[in-house]
Amino acid sequence: MKRAAGYVRRLRPGHVLGACAVAVFLLVASPSPQGAELRPFVRGSWKQLRAAHSGRPVVVHFWGVTCAPCMGELPKWGQLEQSKPGVDIVFVAADPIPIEPPNIEAAAARTGIGHAEQWMFADSFLERLRFEVSPQWGGELPYTVMIDAAGTVQSTSGVMDLQVLRTWTTRHARRSPPQG
Repeated sequence: MKRAAGYVRRLRPGHVLGACAVAVFLLVASPSPQGAELRPFVRGSWKQLRAAHSGRPVVVHFWGVTCAPCMGELPKWGQLEQSKPGVDIVFVAADPIPIEPPNIEAAAARTGIGHAEQWMFADSFLERLRFEVSPQWGGELPYTVMIDAAGTVQSTSGVMDLQVLRTWTTRHARRSPPQG
């Protein structure tokens, strides 16, 4: 106990302020009451997600609360999702460290993706989950998988070029049947 107390006394003021800021953020971050249900992404979830969207174009975006590039681009994803591009858009929080669901829900709400279909990695064997998505995926975030109605898969590691994504969604958007 003395050892821990000694460590606290040696913290620099900037470290204490940083730790306090993180604690305050976590206390005030609350889930959006109107957000989509956050589903656990476990072994077999990728197959389940693909089956649920079978025959329809879908974009699955893997992101993380602890991923700065992810958090920077998510508001643009929120705008795209809210524009209803005729393509299903699914978000999976795939943080490499455990993040509590309320913090994921709060980040989703803040960035505008809170109403979309939401999943979160909920298995400590992350490599197995990533392998189910793609044997070539090493876990880098952000990671985007685009699947057309025929089931053809295209994936991108890193921040997504949203113009490329808009072009893809326009080309693969579900068309409404003719009125008549």
